[in-house]
Amino acid sequence: MEKNPDMLPKGVLHAVLGGKKFSLQRYEPSKEIGYFVQHYWVVRWDLRGQAPYSQTVLAHPNVNLVFEQGASGIFGVAPSTSSHMLAGQGHVFGVKFKPGGFFPFWQKPVSELYGTSTTIEEVFQVDTAALEAEILQLPDDQAMVDRFEQFLIERLPQQDPNVEKISQLVARIQADRNVLKVEDAVRLSDMTLRTMQRLFDRYVGVSPKSVIQRYRLHEAAQLIDQGVVSDWLEMSIALGYYDHSHFIRDFRSIVGVSPQQYRQIQSL
Repeated sequence: MEKNPDMLPKGVLHAVLGGKKFSLQRYEPSKEIGYFVQHYWVVRWDLRGQAPYSQTVLAHPNVNLVFEQGASGIFGVAPSTSSHMLAGQGHVFGVKFKPGGFFPFWQKPVSELYGTSTTIEEVFQVDTAALEAEILQLPDDQAMVDRFEQFLIERLPQQDPNVEKISQLVARIQADRNVLKVEDAVRLSDMTLRTMQRLFDRYVGVSPKSVIQRYRLHEAAQLIDQGVVSDWLEMSIALGYYDHSHFIRDFRSIVGVSPQQYRQIQSL
């Protein structure tokens, strides 16, 4: 189902503006692959005769494998926001691994991918250019999903119980607005603080603190985009912040502007 602007996922900044420029659709993986992969996604745009559009994203704590003409690769979690220029007509096919789900393929600390990328060849020993051309030339989204499912199922590693443990914990952090500190996440788990930090470095690629911060800021940006924020302090409290200034510092450090400046951009 095509997403309308209000249904674009958290992390797509200025979603109301972006929803006018591109479409985003997501597809569930098969059961076996779903142990490692959260979903597939396809972005399509047609800006022929229009000015290019730069879409900014605040990344989730996930590794993404992306097929884009001339720019395919495997991308770790970005330190802050990242922007992608859309021009002409095109599409991108992506694979969003679960938090922790890429490690069994990579077999190295996922923190080594933080803020950077690696080639598909390095991980899967395949000719990226040939696979990129094959997938992107397929006639529709489902055909791309089916082709990559076939590719991946031939290369599935053994299931690692830490993947399920980590992905479930990250989902709980995302859902619970009261999780603002690492100690709050520890209370949700059966891990010690040190164990959690070690597993997040190895499997997720960023710290528990970073995961918590990102999800709270996703919610804040979504509320601003929807135009429903009338009181900054009230929103801060609703998101679990006890100190409004702490919220502003977090927002500025990751998004790059203050919440007020972000709202002004949205209204332009």
